[in-house]
Amino acid sequence: MKSRLILTACAAALLMGLPAASPAMAQDAVTTSAPAGITVPPLGFAKRTLANGMEVYTARDTSTSNVTVQVWYRVGSKDDPANRSGFAHLFEHLMFKATKDFPDETFDRLTEDVGGNNNAFTSDDVTAYFETIPANHLERLIFAESSRLGSLVVNEDVFESERDVVKEEYRQGVLASPYGRLFSVFLPQTIYQEHPYRRTTIGSIEDLDAATIEDVRRFHATYYRPDNAILIVAGNFNESQLNGWIDQYMAPIQNPDRPLPVNDVMEPEPTGPREATFHAPNVPLPAVVLAYPTIPYVGEDRAALTVLDGILSTGESSRLYRSLVYDQQVAASIGSSADFSQQAGALYAYSILAGGKTPDEGIAALTAEIARFRDAPVTDAELAEAKNELVASALRSRETIDDRAVVLGFALINGNDAAYADREIAAIQAVTAADIQRVANRYLTPERSITIRYLAADDANPTSQQTLNVDAPVKVADLAPVGRLFTLLPEAERAPMPEVTDAVSPTTPTVADFRLDNGLRVLVAPKAGLPLVSARLSFDAGSADDEAGKAGLASMTAALLTQGTASRSAPEIATQIEALGASVGAGAGPDFTNVFANAPSDVFPQTVALMADLVRNPTFADEELERQRTQTLDGLRIALSTPGPVAGQAAGRVVYGDAAYGAPGGGTLTTVAGLSRADIAAFHAARYRPSEATLVFSGDITPDAARALAQQAFGDWAEPAQAASPAVDPAGAPLAPRVVVIDQPGAGQAAVTVALRSVPRSHEAYFPLTVGNTLLGGSFTSRLNQEIRIKRGLSYGTRSSLGVRRDDGLFTASAQTRNDAAVEVADLILEEVRRLGATQPTESELTTRRAILTGAFGQSLETVDGLGGAVAGLALYDIPMSELATYAASVEAVDGPAMQAAFAEHLPVDRASLVIVGDAAQFIEALRAKYPNVEVIPLTDLNLDAAALK
Repeated sequence: MKSRLILTACAAALLMGLPAASPAMAQDAVTTSAPAGITVPPLGFAKRTLANGMEVYTARDTSTSNVTVQVWYRVGSKDDPANRSGFAHLFEHLMFKATKDFPDETFDRLTEDVGGNNNAFTSDDVTAYFETIPANHLERLIFAESSRLGSLVVNEDVFESERDVVKEEYRQGVLASPYGRLFSVFLPQTIYQEHPYRRTTIGSIEDLDAATIEDVRRFHATYYRPDNAILIVAGNFNESQLNGWIDQYMAPIQNPDRPLPVNDVMEPEPTGPREATFHAPNVPLPAVVLAYPTIPYVGEDRAALTVLDGILSTGESSRLYRSLVYDQQVAASIGSSADFSQQAGALYAYSILAGGKTPDEGIAALTAEIARFRDAPVTDAELAEAKNELVASALRSRETIDDRAVVLGFALINGNDAAYADREIAAIQAVTAADIQRVANRYLTPERSITIRYLAADDANPTSQQTLNVDAPVKVADLAPVGRLFTLLPEAERAPMPEVTDAVSPTTPTVADFRLDNGLRVLVAPKAGLPLVSARLSFDAGSADDEAGKAGLASMTAALLTQGTASRSAPEIATQIEALGASVGAGAGPDFTNVFANAPSDVFPQTVALMADLVRNPTFADEELERQRTQTLDGLRIALSTPGPVAGQAAGRVVYGDAAYGAPGGGTLTTVAGLSRADIAAFHAARYRPSEATLVFSGDITPDAARALAQQAFGDWAEPAQAASPAVDPAGAPLAPRVVVIDQPGAGQAAVTVALRSVPRSHEAYFPLTVGNTLLGGSFTSRLNQEIRIKRGLSYGTRSSLGVRRDDGLFTASAQTRNDAAVEVADLILEEVRRLGATQPTESELTTRRAILTGAFGQSLETVDGLGGAVAGLALYDIPMSELATYAASVEAVDGPAMQAAFAEHLPVDRASLVIVGDAAQFIEALRAKYPNVEVIPLTDLNLDAAALK
């Protein structure tokens, strides 16, 4: 994927808090019965097929000022030739380069530069490309997609550079993540015996190195053709105008006169149970997996298996969470997935074990839960909960034009029928308890089971290697000949880029603002569209308010809100939330705690009622504290085995030292172990108070309805007798810069972070620094990404952040790279930070960054959660609500001198600290030559409780 979030299994999923009710109404407000019914509107796409075989799906939506253009190609990692695993994914990267009519990175110019975005992904059966842009740029994107389909330029330099980028993606997602090898490599290669699904999508370093430019060109000639493509357009457009552009640009592209390679391997039925054990470096806690081959996407039992999977692992009322995490406490983290691909499928359940638990204990617990599905029907309550969760999730997955196009794309790729996406809702609602027991006895039997143990490597058990030289149906010899080679034409000979049409103006909602008699501020941002509503209740209670030596107190308090009230136990809370189809959570940041919920509008009053109970009447029972403590400590152990999170936590200590902002917000192994119930109850009593709280409603709700809900749930909430003092100087005094290396022998990558003290959110330099940060590392076309990824192939991606807070923030610029390149990457980051304070950006750079910021801001307001988050963010930092409407003007007002001056004054490179986490043996001498005073701290000696880090 061009910009992918790699799967990393982390046991620190503890930020689940919930919206609730006043004590008098709490017990009556929510029951475990199903909601009256959630209506999921149909996708509503129109279809036509061009003469060249390209399928075109369109859906007009005038509620947005944007349009999404997506092209889905029926080629995925299953089509990688033998000994060329990762080929489809590698080619995905190359598709963002030049065509005969425009140079490299033009897709970023056409999207990011005008306030849009672009991305792509590769999976087993598909490679999909998608852009979202202001609607008046639609013709340009149709032209650009046709150009890269019909005249892509693939040259040696681009091929070598992008192959290096993919290698860094592999190192980051597979090697540096403690569970990357398990889920990306070992799981598919164990589940599938014959099918090419057994190869990981990203491939292997060896197969990537084996690829040649001729292979790549032949791959494009084979699979990138109109009759193997699906064009999806959704948003604000004129139908006849769009059809004309498609006919102009897409219809003339011809298909090659040869069929696609045949690839229809039938995975054999299991002949008996199988087991496998794998070892990997830096595995903090063992993991176990139970997997079962099932059916492809079009299988008749897909709906029943989907509901079974929901009952198994969705939410804290699920069977796996309730049994393995809550009751037995054998697992730090659990999960399951019912994967249905085009030609085969599997269901697997996993457990990352709690500290001190053995793989055999984990396997026994998983096995027992799977057996329950075979031995007895699920309960009516479980069935209703799972259906409500799935249907509500389907509703949320259709909230934006991008979402709806993606849902359609997967239905077309996996089922070759757009109606699958809409029929799936009815199929789920029709599933019975007998159906679930039947499919469990058909597919989830001991004879079909695959048991995987994933353990830490040691001297006796060296690291398990990825299986190489895996055969596949498609051979390199089966690929089409290269055909015509394209080169970038001289500018005068290129097809002209289409002009933009008249802009469609976005709108921002009017926010209602009032207070209840007890001081609670209520903000309401109505949004037309789907029947969804979001609530967000925020308090001045962040990690900066943690007492000295009690880091993690605010986070633990938030985590425990959902773990029991005076009238509900933790399991009852989880059951009631999931019965509503609601999504709920709570978490603490540096300055604030947020409790939030999203629910279908027909059950939103019950959700708000539950929210009040959670916030007002938590019991913080000792046994619940011990459960959360154990889960948090296990989560910290996982985080401390991963270079990126370690670098992030160390950077806070380096910049802030012993000040409140310096302590890790989630706590440390020492401080979390020492938190008491009295600490948590006192923190809640002093800091969760209506006069210091803000409640934001957004979505399908009117101000009058919101006022009534707020009054009913929170109107009688009395102010606590004693208020806590606000945090004093949480950023502390500025400190001298440091260079710190945290040595993790065997790390798959090095994490490089440059850190400086930034400005508060309310500072006048916020907008100049925000524009400058976007130029530095806030987008794919940023300077850091250009220098480190695009030019040199040293990282999968770079990023930077102002990290604004109520007091001075934490600016960071970071990248992950191979260990031996850590010093080079550090130098590049520091140089780019220096350049921003020393020279002015070009007007072109400024224009682009402004568009990126205003476009991203507008798109964030298109979901109910995004809108609510934006409103809450303004309120928490005491920013006027008028900034919703003036944000774009504030960004546009930033000029080159202001940006340069802001960086020179507030983020000068001579105040920068450098933190590198990785295998120090591979880079320490080169680093020490530049920084003789570098501090080297073994990861095993790292002490995040102290500013010295040791």
